[in-house]
Amino acid sequence: MQIFRPMYEMALRWAAHPQAPKLLGGLSFVEAFIFPIAPEVMLAPMVLRKPQHWAWYASISLVCSMFGAFVGYALGHFAFDMLRPMLADIGWLPTIDAQVENLRTAMLDNPFKAFWLLVAAGFIPIPLKFATWACGIVGVPMLAFIPGMLIGRGKRVFAVAGAIRLGGAKAEAALHRWIEWIGWGVLVLIAALVIYFRYLR
Repeated sequence: MQIFRPMYEMALRWAAHPQAPKLLGGLSFVEAFIFPIAPEVMLAPMVLRKPQHWAWYASISLVCSMFGAFVGYALGHFAFDMLRPMLADIGWLPTIDAQVENLRTAMLDNPFKAFWLLVAAGFIPIPLKFATWACGIVGVPMLAFIPGMLIGRGKRVFAVAGAIRLGGAKAEAALHRWIEWIGWGVLVLIAALVIYFRYLR
């Protein structure tokens, strides 16, 4: 059963839309606090179509992700207790709780350790929404949250856009070819992390 390839092909169609930059911005915004599809799947084909705009597209994604990150932070800070039952029903609660515990432990030692955790989060396939919610729940200082998010998310979107800019059609074709395996691999990794933090830790 293919799940991720149809979503990727939908993103390809969006990338060809005349309003593609606005769609990319909207996707980047909602992905930061609730939506399951990462903006990179739309960013890559957009850069392939217009490689000279790679930095502009990456910047749109980053800026809109930051606005979405503030929404996720606010939801975590003000609405988490009310939303716990819903988050448990959709399976997000164990991952959010694990992120909260990591951040809380780090902040007990040094509040600005959260900065490095957010920077590192860009290298692992944990959805951004979990990090933004966790930061709001713990109350990570904005002086750590904002630069940590900028660097953590920025290096991801600029790395993807830059790779497609340099690799061209071959890089995008490889992404298209392996998207199903990548998607399932990310889900397996998330499931393993949930099991570890909930049952084995």
